[in-house]
Amino acid sequence: MIKCEVRECLNRILHGDCVTQMKKLPDGCVDAVFADPPFNLQLGRKTLYRPEDQTAARAVRDDWDSFESLAEYDDFTRGWLTEVRRVLKPTGSLWVIGSYHNIFRVGVMMQDLGFWILNDIIWVKTNPMPNFRGTRFTNAHETLVWATPEKTGKYTFNYDTMKKFNGGKQMRSDWAMDICLGAERLKDDDGKSLHTTQKPSDMLRRIILASTRAGDVILDPFFGSGTTGAVAKELGRNWIGIEQEGKYIAPAQSRISAVVPIDLSEIEVPAKREEVKVSFMELLDGGLLYAGQTLVGPRGDRVMITKDGQLSHALYGKGSIHVMAARIQRAVSFNGWDYWSAEKRDGTLVSIDALRKLVREAKQGMKKAA
Repeated sequence: MIKCEVRECLNRILHGDCVTQMKKLPDGCVDAVFADPPFNLQLGRKTLYRPEDQTAARAVRDDWDSFESLAEYDDFTRGWLTEVRRVLKPTGSLWVIGSYHNIFRVGVMMQDLGFWILNDIIWVKTNPMPNFRGTRFTNAHETLVWATPEKTGKYTFNYDTMKKFNGGKQMRSDWAMDICLGAERLKDDDGKSLHTTQKPSDMLRRIILASTRAGDVILDPFFGSGTTGAVAKELGRNWIGIEQEGKYIAPAQSRISAVVPIDLSEIEVPAKREEVKVSFMELLDGGLLYAGQTLVGPRGDRVMITKDGQLSHALYGKGSIHVMAARIQRAVSFNGWDYWSAEKRDGTLVSIDALRKLVREAKQGMKKAA
């Protein structure tokens, strides 16, 4: 099979079987994959009725979710996962979502094929569909598995952006969000949901912002209603969609065409490891701080800057900005940049991290000029 150039497929929906279409792509050509494969729900043609009014509930009974046996489903899963691992860059990310019907089988095959699992994420549905028959617990979550194709330790994780999303705290592995309803849900000509398993855009925003950079290529081998493409375009990423069912393609393309990219500067936080490094001693060398000056902690703790760029305290001895912040709080470690403020000659305080940013901006300007 002749491989196509990846640029020929960018920001396009490829119509056909996902394995066949992926075989046309070159090795290591995409930065991330989001896969929402058939769950193999095994509902058959049974109709579920709401107990309060006996109206029929919408369930997944599409042919694309129908498999003769678990062995057939396993063969299908192994096939698309094999191609995903080939087209992913070694530093890329794979996200797979599933329910209890399939995610455990998918996870085993991922590990058998050499994927390295980084996290499992629980999508807690804040408005789940109830269990109409009252025979089981209400199924109020789905599971996302996040993995890399190899155990390299090198992959994209925008930790600081996720922390910003979570109100300044580390992002956890339980994500509470609504199922896709209302205006976001694509409708067919009869006003019914176009796709039975459309995922919320908020989920894809979080996934894409967490594990990709602007300009990266994201592949979705089960493109459906086009959520991955729409959010990728919104966030300045490229995308490739593969969809077997022709009825979804035109609505998905129309949806994506209407998307306007947003200003990422208000959303994404540059990774600290990519920022220009600034040492505490550079603040002294630059005249922003001086030996003998007092630094004050948020609880009124006071230390003095020494000539060698250390901090001195009558009870806690001498150490770096980080060591002294930890000692005073009786902590194992602490980021001193976030703890100390410098007392100026007029008695006002200024954060040493704010002073560090001034030095960093000056160094960045010199770097660009060079």
